[in-house]
Amino acid sequence: MAVAGASGYAGAELLRLLMGHPRVKITAVTSEKSAGSPVASVFPHLASVLPLSFEALAPEAIAKRADLVFLALPHTTSLMPASVCLAAGKHVVDLSADYRLKDPGQYETWYHTPHPYPDLLKEAVYGLPELHKDAIRTARLVASPGCYPTAAILQLAPLVAKGLIQPDSIVIDAKSGVSGAGRSPALAYHFPEAHESIEAYKVGRHRHIPEIEQELSALAGSLKGKGQQTRTAHDAAKILVAFTPHLVPMNRGILSTAYCRLKTPLGRENLRALYKDFYKNARFVRLQDGDASANPRHVRGSNFCDLALFTDARTGWVVTVCAIDNLVKGAAGQAIQAMNLMLGFPEETGLLAPGVYP
Repeated sequence: MAVAGASGYAGAELLRLLMGHPRVKITAVTSEKSAGSPVASVFPHLASVLPLSFEALAPEAIAKRADLVFLALPHTTSLMPASVCLAAGKHVVDLSADYRLKDPGQYETWYHTPHPYPDLLKEAVYGLPELHKDAIRTARLVASPGCYPTAAILQLAPLVAKGLIQPDSIVIDAKSGVSGAGRSPALAYHFPEAHESIEAYKVGRHRHIPEIEQELSALAGSLKGKGQQTRTAHDAAKILVAFTPHLVPMNRGILSTAYCRLKTPLGRENLRALYKDFYKNARFVRLQDGDASANPRHVRGSNFCDLALFTDARTGWVVTVCAIDNLVKGAAGQAIQAMNLMLGFPEETGLLAPGVYP
């Protein structure tokens, strides 16, 4: 395996998790800023565990030394390396947003640059295993989802897939730890700025919005093929969500609370039965019991996604709460989950460690 962009937070988690994977060996790690430096000098927690040094990214050379390449690079910089590695016959899991959006026009709108590989964009499989497991198994290129969309899609998918939601009623309020902003320093993420603070940001214009809408729209559009005429595929493409992310003073974790109205009332036990059936083969989705809610503290360092379900009979709203670790299920762990499927390993290999507590 090779990890490009391995000196960021997601890259560090890829290295940590891959070192505990029984079926793989890391053969190359790249970082433009840290090229020539031992991995342990950048990540002391990996000292004596990974005796490699970072190197500059040369996609052709890296492809010769790995069967699969993880690209943990900034958005818009994975485009060419992915193409080169695929041309060399390698599998690619891209953790950036460069191959997530099926519509190249959407990509240009949200990332302000034309997409130079529209054919690869069509080929790429959105790497959410709970929804696309079979497609991931046969994929050459997997676009690993963003952290916010992972939580939002998983908490809403069963309701959307069954056509139960009033489509214009979805409101998502999500909160993320500071590591979600990446490792490059910026004023808003300095300790005195973020500590004892909470702030909404990029309201209505966060780049993860089109991912959420794309995947939920695809689920809604699939209803037509099942004989349900409540929404056509064309109508489904118009699903919109009101999404507001918040920065909270913790290192890692996401808590996403989604509100929606149903077309017909659904009791809490029926709601739980629906989710239990939908995720019956999803090893990493855990439904909370009783009145317990989901808490990022309980998934920290793990690939699990905790879901809590509530109904508000007085107002008619359904409220779902999702907790994930933004760097594991929201990034590195989910990418390894996809790798396992692509290479024919059991999906959970190397990923069953529980969260770190306290």
